[in-house]
Amino acid sequence: MRRQSGIRLAKRLDEVGFSDIVQIRNKVMALRAEGLHVHALHGGEPFFETPPDIKYAAIKALVENQTHYAPSSGVLPLRKALADKLAAKNGIHVTTDEVIATVGGSQGLYAAFQGVLDPGDDALVFSPYWTPISDLVTGAQARPLLVPTSTARRNGIRNTLEQFSTPQTRAIYYNTPQNPSGLVFTRAEAQEVAAFAIERDLVVIADEAYEDLLYDGAHVSIASLPGMAERTITAFTFSKTYAMTGWRAGYAVAKEPFMTALRKIVLYSTNGVATPVQYAMIQALTTPEAEIARLREEYRQRRDLLVAGLNEVGLECPSPAGAFYAFPNAEKVHKNSRTAAQILLDKAHIATIPGSVFGAQGEGHLRFGYAITLKEIEDCVEALRRFFA
Repeated sequence: MRRQSGIRLAKRLDEVGFSDIVQIRNKVMALRAEGLHVHALHGGEPFFETPPDIKYAAIKALVENQTHYAPSSGVLPLRKALADKLAAKNGIHVTTDEVIATVGGSQGLYAAFQGVLDPGDDALVFSPYWTPISDLVTGAQARPLLVPTSTARRNGIRNTLEQFSTPQTRAIYYNTPQNPSGLVFTRAEAQEVAAFAIERDLVVIADEAYEDLLYDGAHVSIASLPGMAERTITAFTFSKTYAMTGWRAGYAVAKEPFMTALRKIVLYSTNGVATPVQYAMIQALTTPEAEIARLREEYRQRRDLLVAGLNEVGLECPSPAGAFYAFPNAEKVHKNSRTAAQILLDKAHIATIPGSVFGAQGEGHLRFGYAITLKEIEDCVEALRRFFA
């Protein structure tokens, strides 16, 4: 009998893939290297640069030698500022020991899934969903159960969750505003999710990356609802609101016993967030709400321009309520979303993300990101007109 080689990956990584979005980004870079102009609507980065005061805060920290080890959960002034923000803006009241700095929102989500799910567990995931979520669940040796968001909103959130739940269900992934669709759950819908979680004794892993990009109504943090703080882990990021994608700055909030899990995973992976970055985060939190509102209105202009253009050429697209993505039906290009994305890239040089990478419920759609300049959106709309002419 041939002996199996010991040189192999851990089996838990067998079903974990790489992000399709990263692969598409690489293709766009290759086309640009060939000298082609590509209308880049595939990305998820703000259209503006990190504000100067945030950059200067990091420089000041460097000059003042804030370059040594910091507490792995984050320096106390940052955790205090985060606790104050959570109380004032999200209605989540926590101590400084119940908030932790993370390397982007993604580390907070990774730590949450690793800290909650055991091998054989199931996690309910509203779909379409941000592409890494399925792999984060699978990487915990658990199973993602995809809950069609449109069905849930049509037939009732609680009834649909009950239909897709199993005896092994341990957690619910709850994202609002949503990537890729821009859908925003209402307070009433959040209350339905909360009631189901309490009834079934489930943990909610909330992703609030786009909390400041909501165009109508108010953002509702599910952890602020009665009975939910003790069963919710919420992940936040500085990436979208403050244009800090490359800084890898985020945080998570949770009660015990979940905070102990988050602390362990952060400690034994990155040992915390880079110290100068933490001081930049403190400065970012002082950004006036009026400035955030001004930027939100700029996103609204971009949304309205793109959505009007998509509908004009027959790519049916409802106006997204939040985030900075449009998610039109693209079957007019091709019923297979991967093929549709490739056709637009090859023929019109428009880079989008196929809906199928966001789960089966995204098939037939394409994600267009509008966190770009107005001129770039205008050029894209014109390219669409020429393509469909």
